[in-house]
Amino acid sequence: MIDHLVYATDDVDRTAEDLTDRLGVAAAAGGRHLGYGTRNALLSLGPDDYLEIIGPDSGQPPPAGGYWYGINNIQTPRLVTWTARLEHIERVAAHAHAQGYETGDVHKVFRETPDGERLSWRLTMPTGAGDGLVPNIIEWDPGCPHPSGTAPKGVELVNLRGHHPDPDAINAMLVALGVELPIERAPLPRLSALLDTPRGPVELV
Repeated sequence: MIDHLVYATDDVDRTAEDLTDRLGVAAAAGGRHLGYGTRNALLSLGPDDYLEIIGPDSGQPPPAGGYWYGINNIQTPRLVTWTARLEHIERVAAHAHAQGYETGDVHKVFRETPDGERLSWRLTMPTGAGDGLVPNIIEWDPGCPHPSGTAPKGVELVNLRGHHPDPDAINAMLVALGVELPIERAPLPRLSALLDTPRGPVELV
């Protein structure tokens, strides 16, 4: 169900280098999101999920509608959200709407890899609801290779947890989407991912 974790930064290269030191595995360049002003670096977290390090792409102008996840205002790199992989994304979005949760519109998105390959998918864009603990939904186009299979390996996702002052409200949104995430009561909202790495256990927040 977890497709990928989103780790936002204002400098992809610097953050990738910092994570290499912490995790013991170097992320690889993913590609550019043309029209959205961002690019990413990727690290596999297992056979079906990966870590996306995302930040502004200096080779593109800032998008008119603003950057995803407000990354231009991020001062400290952090996990800003996660993305769940589900089939029939429009049906999922409609069901969530009927349950009172708005996923945001479904957009067609693509990315160009460094070797010129085009990856494409459909994605619900972040709305700000759920404080990053309620995921975006993604459905990869048929035949599109999943990044977890091509990104550098050696790090495994052990678990992902959410922390929030109102767990019941977050759980209601998760139920509307048909996804699960353990939510613990905490003063401030945040995600935490426990990773098994060559450097030993690492908590990414």
